[in-house]
Amino acid sequence: MRAVKIAVFVVIVYVGIVVTFESMLGVFQPANESTLVLTTTDAGGAQHERVVSRLDSEGSLYVSANHWPRGWYRRTLENPEVQATVEGQKRAYRAVPVSGAEHDRVDGEHPHPVAFRIVTGFPPRRLLRLDPR
Repeated sequence: MRAVKIAVFVVIVYVGIVVTFESMLGVFQPANESTLVLTTTDAGGAQHERVVSRLDSEGSLYVSANHWPRGWYRRTLENPEVQATVEGQKRAYRAVPVSGAEHDRVDGEHPHPVAFRIVTGFPPRRLLRLDPR
């Protein structure tokens, strides 16, 4: 019985760490040379900006949903006409979901460290290619 209590405690602490880490990222949205600002539009026409991971592969620009909170990703699937601010330049793109060999290639070129996967709770990685309009 003691082992079960310890296991439950460990799981609760781990979930707390993941929730805290994900929440802090959502609040602070850290930006650097490996990120871009994606502007999405919801069903009501309101625009939302989110700092997301930027991946470059074979001359194409990709963004990566690396976390459990994915409102921006769902909005992009609903309305793939987005804008991205890359290195201070805002441009229009069409977001295209990536799967299969293309997903595997881009994911393999930009792997996540194990520590990152642990603190984010092992979310599945979703990729979108941004095709210029």
